[in-house]
Amino acid sequence: MADGNGFLGGRLLVVAFEGWNDAGEAATGAVRALKDLLDVEVITEVDPELYFDYQFNRPTVSTNEDGVRTLSWPGAIMYGPKTPGVVSVPLAEDAQLRVSGTNAGNIYLLIGTEPSRSWKSFAAEILDAALAADVSGVVFLGAMLADVPHTRPISIFVSSDNAQVRAELQIERSNYEGPVGILSVLSDAAETVGIPTLSIWASVPHYVHNAPSPKAMLALIDKLEEVIDVVIPRGVLVTEAAEWESGIDVLAGEDEEMAAYIAQLEQARDTVDSPEASGEAIAQEFEKYLRKRGGDGRADGRPDGRPDGPGSRPDGPRH
Repeated sequence: MADGNGFLGGRLLVVAFEGWNDAGEAATGAVRALKDLLDVEVITEVDPELYFDYQFNRPTVSTNEDGVRTLSWPGAIMYGPKTPGVVSVPLAEDAQLRVSGTNAGNIYLLIGTEPSRSWKSFAAEILDAALAADVSGVVFLGAMLADVPHTRPISIFVSSDNAQVRAELQIERSNYEGPVGILSVLSDAAETVGIPTLSIWASVPHYVHNAPSPKAMLALIDKLEEVIDVVIPRGVLVTEAAEWESGIDVLAGEDEEMAAYIAQLEQARDTVDSPEASGEAIAQEFEKYLRKRGGDGRADGRPDGRPDGPGSRPDGPRH
């Protein structure tokens, strides 16, 4: 840990990738929101020719402000503060425009598309850049599709494979075993070179097909703000999250089957969250819920097998 101050005592790299780990674009949306608010510049950018299959992750064409059509290639970019360690504008002076807090000048960002190949080399390149920037901790953001109701607070699961981080922040270790995404590969590489890591996962309702999910993005930002010790203005995100939920309410009101399914999810979630619920009661209720579902393959929190790993709760993300 940096300077004896624990996980929050040094430079933190916040990471999100499009693709397998980014249901509802919640993770990348949260990091992009942070990028727009921080005074950062590009530190390094990977060569997309080395890591991407363009038939799988195709470049996109767009027209810029000058009317010129340009190509954008899949990749990954690391950003760092222009003046590392400098505290940003106090919140009272610039409440709507800037991230503030004593740690704001120590926040680095990595955002990109999950690579198609050469993950070991990719991780090595990213970790070399992190070490060169004296990054002392990494926070991974992820989002998964899960059997959770859109009408309840988005479930957030925080975990770490680092014993010191778990003890310091009073969080759990993931018990997931199975296929993983690039976040797990980077986490393993970071821990191997002595950089402690932390993962924050949001559960996105799988029956909501329209991305992005501003409610999940907001939930990640709420937890991220708490973990990295900064104040992050929410802008219009609160309004967008409310409109997202209201839009789904309208759809459910026109579809009896969907409304009944959401009611089942609400009942299961409320049982788990109730103050009187014991571990045994929660387990029994969830087993009953699974039987009602008839084993259709979604109730394990992995409706399409995409998320980068489960936690120990039926409604929690898994890493």
